[in-house]
Amino acid sequence: MVGLNSRAYALLLSVSVVALTIAPASAQTATGSSTSSAQTQVKRDRAARGAQPMAPTADPRNANAQAGSSTQSLDAITVVATKNEEKAIDALAPASAITLQQIQQFPPSRLQDVFVATPGVSFQDRGDEPSTSINIRGLQDFGRVAVVVDGARQNYQRSGHGAQGSFFLDPELIGGIDVVRGPSANIYGSGAIGGVVSFRTKDIDDVVRAGERWGVDLSGSYGSNNARGLGSVFGGVRVDPSVDVFGGAVYRTQGNYKDGAGTEIGNTGNDLAAGLMKFTVRPADGHEVKIGGIFQDFNYDVGQFNRGPSQQALYQGSSVYSTSLQNYTGTLSWKYSQPDDTWFDWSVNLYGNRTNSDQTKTYHYSTSGSGYCGAGNYGNNISGCIGDKRGYNLDTVGIDANNTSRFEYGNWRIAVTYGVDVFNDKVTTWDSRGNSNITTPGGERTVSGGFIQVKNNYAQWLEVIGAARYDHYELNSNSSTASGSRLSPKVTLGLTPIAGFTPYVAYAEGYRAPSITETLIAGAHATGGGPALFTCADGTSGLFCLIPNTALRPEVGKNKEVGINLKYNDVFISGDSFRGKINAFRNDVDNYIELLGSTPQAYRTVFMGFPVSGVASKYYQYQNIPHARIEGVEVETSYDAGMWFVGVNAAVIRGTNPDTGLGLVSVPARKVVTTGGLRLLDRQLTIAAQWASYAANTNLPTGYLPGTSYDLVNLNIAYRPTADVTLNFSIDNLLNNYYRPYAIPGSSSDGTTQNDILWTSPGPGVVYKGGIKVHFGGA
Repeated sequence: MVGLNSRAYALLLSVSVVALTIAPASAQTATGSSTSSAQTQVKRDRAARGAQPMAPTADPRNANAQAGSSTQSLDAITVVATKNEEKAIDALAPASAITLQQIQQFPPSRLQDVFVATPGVSFQDRGDEPSTSINIRGLQDFGRVAVVVDGARQNYQRSGHGAQGSFFLDPELIGGIDVVRGPSANIYGSGAIGGVVSFRTKDIDDVVRAGERWGVDLSGSYGSNNARGLGSVFGGVRVDPSVDVFGGAVYRTQGNYKDGAGTEIGNTGNDLAAGLMKFTVRPADGHEVKIGGIFQDFNYDVGQFNRGPSQQALYQGSSVYSTSLQNYTGTLSWKYSQPDDTWFDWSVNLYGNRTNSDQTKTYHYSTSGSGYCGAGNYGNNISGCIGDKRGYNLDTVGIDANNTSRFEYGNWRIAVTYGVDVFNDKVTTWDSRGNSNITTPGGERTVSGGFIQVKNNYAQWLEVIGAARYDHYELNSNSSTASGSRLSPKVTLGLTPIAGFTPYVAYAEGYRAPSITETLIAGAHATGGGPALFTCADGTSGLFCLIPNTALRPEVGKNKEVGINLKYNDVFISGDSFRGKINAFRNDVDNYIELLGSTPQAYRTVFMGFPVSGVASKYYQYQNIPHARIEGVEVETSYDAGMWFVGVNAAVIRGTNPDTGLGLVSVPARKVVTTGGLRLLDRQLTIAAQWASYAANTNLPTGYLPGTSYDLVNLNIAYRPTADVTLNFSIDNLLNNYYRPYAIPGSSSDGTTQNDILWTSPGPGVVYKGGIKVHFGGA
């Protein structure tokens, strides 16, 4: 459970937010009639952050509308694909924008719930960890998907049986999300051969309404399966047209949930206390400086208990660790933009991010207590004794700077964007008696790059984009180093022969440097108390020997894409709208990195006086596979008629090693998601339903248990009885289906599954939730 300090921090931050918003409003008089250029800049920045345009109505109940807003999410502004402001529907790339209204449409319990309808995006999350492991188009782990929060890279990684990369972010903190699938966003940052997910946390425009100087949103909810509670407060004040102050706090808790088969999934309960603060100043026309900070404190138990005498006899289960994890993100950004300045439109972002996990072992499957450890007995040699501690820490610091210069020549409009970025990761691991520092080695990585992009538009019917990015990386540890660099091109051509119909073709390459773990991992994998099968070169013995690979080559993604953007208004009735993005792609990844075992060989040893023999791989090493190919089709469509709306999104993806024909384990299930709803009672009552149908990927190597094929149906009813109160009731997994969304890895050559992953991968069964949101504000 969350400790006293975390609760105190959350309470103190909540009180501070309310005080900051209300006190200045009481002490000063609003200057609502001001038309200064600073206010103009506020509006431009609001659009740049992807806020929805206001509905064309004077009814105050439509301010900060709940789910079912009449605006199209694909009309939201995004900057991820080209670092130029453009609507997602106009981007010549597989770009999606997830707005705050969409996030609220089906209130999420964890981050993966937000992306159900986003084509090409999936997750490999464990139920007993609140972290998020994101997958785009079958690529995940070790930075293949670049994840940024307010511009700060999230590079946390800890080796285990599941995903090899994760990050921590509670959905209640989010104000909007931009997604670009594939390396078409290579100028956004190094390594993103799978894509980019850029999160924007809530800011003052998400709470303070038009015409208000200050505002506070209070939210609370409670849910079944099991004791799901959420409370949050966000507030801000416009001190004057040049200064904003904003902050918020979140507390979330839940107990162990049951899956759709009625089985309680152990250690799926957790607590979170989080807060954020932002201070914005506009010192001169066109300039905006923002200081931001995010703090998150997660407390949970990870690992699984035995499930009865038969499993204990078979040594099934895993160690359990009490975990206290803190994530800190700090950002300092400076943006400049003036409509009449064509030479300079810059953004500079300096950031730091720390993820620190402290764990204490509380249980081991073979002991049912602490009897396993005693005098002269050092316990399980993977994870030590009950009471032993271990920790993982990642510090990331970085800077991202870019500028756009614009020119016109006849009917040509030209935007030249250029910039540099660099980040440094420093990994520290420690383990009092286990081998965590072997499987997740410490070290340091520096990745840097620079790019130039020329975006050409001719009249209203032709767009040509050309770009090149140079990347360089360096890895260092106590024993070895590695480095490399490469130039990656990008070219896109789009035509609009008929208004609303824009086909395009694109080719883009991306470059991912090997991670610290992939390059430097070394040592014997401990046995966990069983027999040691092999002796390694350094004299240690274990189940197998991990070998470093400083000659590991970076991955290069070469993505070919064809797509069509569709944008029509007044299709059937006045005021309706249709938006659609359809694309097909093939991403050929050269030097794909995978953990491979050596040819199995015979072993013979003695354990507890009995001979033990068999066949197994002695060596494991991250190696380059010459080629991997991922291809598929993605569809994202929506129709809005005002009183009702419907959308169909789908993704069919296939991934193989073309040299062997074997499938790639990380390729997600095929999915089709239908979302629809009604707006009643002058649009103050919204009833929305979502049906997601998944077909499991079964093209897997030997030794993997496929995920399940399944259907998820979610329902939400939102009602605004007054302008400042929103009530909602939702049902997640209405059909109470059992599902495991991803394949389970084997633990040995005979295909035995990793039981801790098998038991923690099922999602929750039916969940009933009710909530309320109350707004306070004034001029």
